[in-house]
Amino acid sequence: MEVDRLVEAVVNQNAQDKEALRTFVQGVAQGGVSTEDATRWLKAVHQHGMKTPDKVELTKTMIDSGAKLSWPAGKPVVDKHSTGGVGDKMSLMLAPALAACGYRVPMLAGRGLGHTGGTIDKLEAIPGFNCALTPDAMVAAVNEVGCCIAVQNEAIAPADGVLYALRDVTDTIDSVPLITASIISKKAAEGLDALVLDVKTGSAAFMKTPDEARRLARSMVETSEGLGIRTVAQLTSMDEPIGTHVGNALEVLGSVMVLQGKGSADTRELVVMQGSALISMSESNVSMGEARQRIENVLDNGTALEKFRAMCVQQGVEPDLAERLISSPEDVLGVAEQQTTVLANTDGFAVSYDGMKMAQMARKHGAGRFVLADKIDALVGFTIHATRGTAVSKNDPLFTFHHSRDLSDDEHKELRTMCRTGTKKPNHVPRLIEVIDSRSTKA
Repeated sequence: MEVDRLVEAVVNQNAQDKEALRTFVQGVAQGGVSTEDATRWLKAVHQHGMKTPDKVELTKTMIDSGAKLSWPAGKPVVDKHSTGGVGDKMSLMLAPALAACGYRVPMLAGRGLGHTGGTIDKLEAIPGFNCALTPDAMVAAVNEVGCCIAVQNEAIAPADGVLYALRDVTDTIDSVPLITASIISKKAAEGLDALVLDVKTGSAAFMKTPDEARRLARSMVETSEGLGIRTVAQLTSMDEPIGTHVGNALEVLGSVMVLQGKGSADTRELVVMQGSALISMSESNVSMGEARQRIENVLDNGTALEKFRAMCVQQGVEPDLAERLISSPEDVLGVAEQQTTVLANTDGFAVSYDGMKMAQMARKHGAGRFVLADKIDALVGFTIHATRGTAVSKNDPLFTFHHSRDLSDDEHKELRTMCRTGTKKPNHVPRLIEVIDSRSTKA
């Protein structure tokens, strides 16, 4: 049997036969491979791993199972992927900022997963925003505006959906080669020239240790480069929430503030870091310094904000509402019925925030899902008033929880544990831990 040969190759750390692997994956996607045989292969890969050429071939097969976006000659086509974090709203700013720099950005994104927020849930907090674009509609939007953000759909890499469902029931979700093929197949189907990967690590990330994050990052870079896409991975810290806004509508608000040239410096820096990596990779004569300047310019001069407005209109938002969104976002997005603010107990500094506790509380109150059918409450979330390192006096506000349901006594107590204060100002810790690239870093 073909599957026996494939499993034997995986177990013995040998290359899998390309045609056999392609036939097997196509058979899994089309229902021609039994669950038992598919499970044997998945468990073998989960236990023994997979060589880079095999990961590339697996990813190619998954791409070929569905639609692929194609582009005429022109500016580079670029995108990013994040492994998910708390307050991770970068896509909302990065896509229009890159479009303002002249790049084409056909961004596929997902809904919230576990404790992490999803880009699509955030955009759907904007009245009228339509994320359900067909591949043709994505191409049309990018040709018209320069960028789009669409929900992952069955037209692109449908084999991934079948394999993912099997991984879920065979306890092989956390396999690095299978995660790699799942992520990269969808990104490569966009017809990309360059890709930046934000691989998060820390207490509020899926990859808890830098070694885990590094292993996944290297696997994704090798596979993406094997498909001819220039790729870099940035390992970033995810212990504390990103920026000052957490929650679906609140993260749209925080994003608009950055696009207005204001907002969180922490959030802005990640956007600049990701955008400049893509620009520098895409144009051999552009240094990282010049690339950073280009992204900073479009954030400061309003052109990225205008691209965001145009993207909203292109994807279904009424023009006058989109205009109000970029000038007075609070009026468009609304506010939760209740706000509970936690105050500082003593004079000192905001030392740290527990991103995981905040995400779990927000999810419990409707910012995320526990099952697919759960309805999102877009207004639930947090605003941080005293960011890490800020000096505070007794009774100064530290953060506010926005919610629609009453809090229990235990939840009030839990809120008071989410920010640690102290008498000593904490040292600044940059988000960026390490850059993983397949080639030498440009000056």
